[in-house]
Amino acid sequence: MSVELDVFVGNTTIMDKEVYQLWLNGYTVNDAVKVRIEGGVMEECEASAEVLLSDTMDQYRTFQMCERLLHHPAKLANQLLFQIPPDRQAMLIERYYAFDDLFVREVLGKKLSKGTKKDLDDVSTKTGITLKSCRRQFDNFKRVFKVVEELKGPLVENIRQHFLLPDQLARDYAAIVFFANNRFETGKKKLQYLTFQDFAFCAGQLINNWTLGAVDNMMEDMDVDLDKEFLQDLKDLKILITDKDLLDQHKSLVCTALRGKTNVYNEMEANFKNLSRGLVNIAAKLINAKDVRDFFIDLVEKFIEPCRSDKWTSIDMNLYLTHYTNSAHILDTFKHHAVWTRYMGVIKSCILRLYHD
Repeated sequence: MSVELDVFVGNTTIMDKEVYQLWLNGYTVNDAVKVRIEGGVMEECEASAEVLLSDTMDQYRTFQMCERLLHHPAKLANQLLFQIPPDRQAMLIERYYAFDDLFVREVLGKKLSKGTKKDLDDVSTKTGITLKSCRRQFDNFKRVFKVVEELKGPLVENIRQHFLLPDQLARDYAAIVFFANNRFETGKKKLQYLTFQDFAFCAGQLINNWTLGAVDNMMEDMDVDLDKEFLQDLKDLKILITDKDLLDQHKSLVCTALRGKTNVYNEMEANFKNLSRGLVNIAAKLINAKDVRDFFIDLVEKFIEPCRSDKWTSIDMNLYLTHYTNSAHILDTFKHHAVWTRYMGVIKSCILRLYHD
C-alpha cells in the first residue's frame, strides 16, 4: 500500500509567537491546542485537529531545545542548530525574561533561595499564574542575580550586555537584583497598595544616588551595595532634630515659605516636628541592616500615613518637601549640605512616587 506524504524543507526555524507565549505561560500541549482552536486557527489555516496537535507538539519541542540557549542569550546568536533571524532571537529572549508584575510583587525583596522557591506553589495559587511559569520567572531572577552580583560596572548595563535585554526590562531586573541583595521588606500589609513599578522607580533612585556606584562606577558590587560611608555620614543629620534652636529655625523657615500656598498649612505647621523627626531618624538608622530592610515601611508609617490622614495632596507633598529640603541649607549652623542633598533628593522622589492621594 502506497503512502503519500507532504514534505516541506527549509532552513529557517519556524516559531509561532502565540504558541511560544502559551509555552512560556506554562500551558500543556493539549491546553495550548484548545486555546489555538478557540482562537480560530483551524479555520484560518484550514488545518485539522491532528495537524494542529502535531504542529503544537513540534513547536514545544523546539522551544524546549532552545531553552538552554536562552539561559545564556549570547549563545543563541552563535549556535548553528537553529536558523533564527536576529529580530526573532530578540523576541525569544525578551519574552523569555519577561515577568508578571503580580508574580514579582510576591517575591520582591525575598532571598532568591530554595526556601523561597518551595513557596511558589502558594504564589501560583494566589496569583493564578501557572507553577511552571512561576518557576521560570523565579529561575530567571536567580540566574541574573548570580551573574551580575560580582561584576564591576553599572548594574543596568551589565544586565543589558549579558542577557541582551531591552533597556526597560534591564532596569526592572536591576531593581529585582537590588531588592534581593538588600532584602527590603515589601510584603507587609500597609505596603500592599504599592506596585512593582513603584518599588522599581525607588530602586532606580537608590542605585543612582546611594550606592558605591554613585561615587565610583568601577567599584566592586557598585550598584548592588549601599555606600556605607554615606550611611555613616547620615547620622550627622540628627542635629536637625536634637538641636532645639535648629529645629525651631527650620520650622520657621519652612512655614514662612508655605503660608498661604496650601489648604493644609495648619496641619503642616502642627506636625512639622514629628514629620522632621521621622525623616531624620530614618536617615540616622540606615547604617543598620535591619533598618535598611524596613526603609519602605518607615517611609509609609512615619511620613506618608500621617500626611494622608491630614488629606495632603501630591501637590502639597511636593511643595512641603521642596521647602523642607531647601530651607535646611539656609540654617547658619548646619554644615552637612552635601549629605542632606544626597539624602533628601532620593527621599523626596520616593515619597512622591509612593504617595497615592
